Amino acid sequence: MPPTPKNRTAASSARQAAAKPATQRGPKGHPAHEVRIIGGQWRRTRLKVIDKPGLRPTPDRVRETLFNWLGQDLSGWRCVDAFAGTGALGLEAASRGAAHVLMLEQDPLLVRALQDHAVRLQASMVQVQRSDAITALQRLPAGSVDLVFIDPPFDGPWFEPALQAAVRAVPVGGWVYLEAPQVWTPEALQPLGLQCERHLKAGAVHAHLLQRTA
Repeated sequence: MPPTPKNRTAASSARQAAAKPATQRGPKGHPAHEVRIIGGQWRRTRLKVIDKPGLRPTPDRVRETLFNWLGQDLSGWRCVDAFAGTGALGLEAASRGAAHVLMLEQDPLLVRALQDHAVRLQASMVQVQRSDAITALQRLPAGSVDLVFIDPPFDGPWFEPALQAAVRAVPVGGWVYLEAPQVWTPEALQPLGLQCERHLKAGAVHAHLLQRTA
């Protein structure tokens, strides 16, 4: 018998409660939470992440939508997770078959956590590099990666420099994913050689899938 609306509500509440990350203790006593890999070979795997000011793991719903936009199979793709933070985006790409994922992060505590994740998952395609994301992007050979994730702290001046560096790193037709506190308009993107193919607003976050056009 199909569930009644009341039963569906109860079931939904139970699922939400089960999915809610439990507060734990991370390295050096920092409070920690969890992120869940949505798809691919590590589907449903939960990873502890440190709770630090300004650290915003991309929500499950947004990541699921993003990888629906990109296609579920990223086999052979070369990706860069700039401002990697928890690594949720880069690890999701690796789980879905990416051949190489470069994770760029400056915070030493987060770098250590990313390295631990890669070891636990036996993710040989993941390379964790402690560095400034924009500088590291600028040093990549032109057109050498297929997809760059850009999800910087929202209170800094990193958006335009990161986009400029990412455009150089991907070929024409390559992809840049951007999370920002406001929508990036065609007028702002066109001078950078980018156009927005998909956009999603989730709470205070605007998620953009951008493609290099020139």
